[in-house]
Amino acid sequence: MTTLRAIAGAVSLFAAASCFAQAYPSAPITMVVPFAAGSGTDAVARVIANKLGERLKQAVIVENKAGASAQIGAGYVAKAKPDGYTLFMTTNTSHSANPWLIKKLKYDPIKDFTPVARVGELPFALVVHPSVPAQTTEELIAYAKANPEKLSYGTPNSTSLVASETFKFLTNTRITSVPYKSSPQALTDLVGNQIQMYVVDLGSGWSMLKTDRVRTLAVTAAKGSTLLPNVPPMAKALPGFDITSWNGIFGPAGMPAEIAERLNAELQVLLKEQDVKDQLAQVGFEVWPTATPKEFARYVQQQLNNWGQLIEQSKIEAQ
Repeated sequence: MTTLRAIAGAVSLFAAASCFAQAYPSAPITMVVPFAAGSGTDAVARVIANKLGERLKQAVIVENKAGASAQIGAGYVAKAKPDGYTLFMTTNTSHSANPWLIKKLKYDPIKDFTPVARVGELPFALVVHPSVPAQTTEELIAYAKANPEKLSYGTPNSTSLVASETFKFLTNTRITSVPYKSSPQALTDLVGNQIQMYVVDLGSGWSMLKTDRVRTLAVTAAKGSTLLPNVPPMAKALPGFDITSWNGIFGPAGMPAEIAERLNAELQVLLKEQDVKDQLAQVGFEVWPTATPKEFARYVQQQLNNWGQLIEQSKIEAQ
């Protein structure tokens, strides 16, 4: 009798969970972005939110909570009710870099969130001012070694910072780091030759990379980029170099697995649509989804470890 009751209870719980998942969503969903409107992540979020809303038959509203290197948005979502109505579209900044770069981080990237799906990546490229006499990464390394401290590079975000410092560490070159508050500001100074190097995200630099006002030498992802098929990866000159900005969706910790799986399944479908890929490509974004929430969870932990190693070897001090 006890066994029968246990089985009945399990069936009842499963049925309740299934009904809950089928009823979801019954109200608009908020998708929090920890960066300002107009940023690369914001542009991606608006495409995804629009398409996801169509599939769920509920509005998915993008809400920007920018500031403090994504800490404001992350902290807000971490404290939100885990009912599937508050989602977090974020990047490696909040979940891979911040834990190593910020001493008193007010959230835990693993414990405080429910992974839903990786969406893709925003590739980064190494660009230089045309006055720099280098047509390849190898030539840039040789020039930097022959001219210590003559070059400077911009670091407006964690990926630019870690990629640039890793480049400097691996090449044993002396290049000056110049911090910026935003990517557009750094790109403007690169064009004006106030800085000579910049590891720029394709989201903010896409239109400029198509001109002769900057010279693109390499992409930071080891596999290269389909958006820049003729540009070699930095790993060609620096074996093992592989840094990119991933983008994914989370919920607060404790969000029902059925909801995470439902959202993941919907994202799998919409990210295969060609018009979605085309819209995202226009902002320099490459679709690269994970198959399941568990797969994304493993990826997030792996990236956290990888970024910790990169930051430690480059001797970047936490602030």
